[in-house]
Amino acid sequence: MKSFQILCLIFTLVLCSCNSSYEKDKQEQLDQYITILGIAQDAGYPQINCEKECCKPYYEGNEKKKLISCLGLVDLTSKQKFLFDATPDISEQTQMLKDQHLDNGSLIDGVFLTHAHIGHYTGLMNLGKEALGSSQVPVYVMPRMKMFLETNGPWSQLVLLNNIELKPLKKDSTIYINRTLKVTPLLVPHRDEYSETVGYKIKGKNKTALFIPDIDKWEKWDRNIIEEVKKVDYAFVDASFFRDGELKRDMTKIPHPFTTETTTLFENESVETKNKIYFIHFNHTNPAIKERHRLKDSIRNLGFRFAKEGDNFGL
Repeated sequence: MKSFQILCLIFTLVLCSCNSSYEKDKQEQLDQYITILGIAQDAGYPQINCEKECCKPYYEGNEKKKLISCLGLVDLTSKQKFLFDATPDISEQTQMLKDQHLDNGSLIDGVFLTHAHIGHYTGLMNLGKEALGSSQVPVYVMPRMKMFLETNGPWSQLVLLNNIELKPLKKDSTIYINRTLKVTPLLVPHRDEYSETVGYKIKGKNKTALFIPDIDKWEKWDRNIIEEVKKVDYAFVDASFFRDGELKRDMTKIPHPFTTETTTLFENESVETKNKIYFIHFNHTNPAIKERHRLKDSIRNLGFRFAKEGDNFGL
């Protein structure tokens, strides 16, 4: 009996050690990660004054609100957290980072802006004196974006009152957030009325992500999107519209890569490559914005994936 008890004790200790090791490995994988804070196009879901079939499910209680496209970047070791884009939903998104990921005593340790369209920078207004009245929040910007914020109200007031501190970026020039996290802006073609547009390559200790929420068409880019996806572990890419004819207007005036165009472009690539692609930035008319849809399932069956609020991706 005594020998049996000793064996049971040894087994328990080994099991606990294995569980501890597993939890440690799991934590190590997630000490640096990207979290999805929103998936919708600039105007969100449901969209203002939309009484069409696409938004009805929300008002009928069958679909949840979808926050505007945004990534959170969290480093638990250095106790830092960053936003990629300052959306109109910034209040909810920063609270999600604080409550669910890291409460380090600051609202945010930095914001990386992609461009000057409403869903990507207007959340900065919440840092001003009418709201938070923040102090020197680092905002990473390209040259035209920097000039736009400095010379146009109300954004210039944020700079004047030191609510934000503009941090200049250069295309293809990597900056180190800390010893093991680095970010590289990549210029992409888009409707650049007020600023240039960039995507970002985000590299951690072990893995790399590509974030391109807005681009006109893949063939207009001076890089090959297939090769760029192969270089990274995750690619969060523009899926504003599912297919041509989705809107009752000339869609050439608002160019984006249709989801169907992207899937066709990658149709001859390996499943491993397709698995890296996570569609994001869905217009309210895009059926893929819904929790479940047959067209969404058809794309999944091809090997592609869809970003979902709350999902985490270890770096």
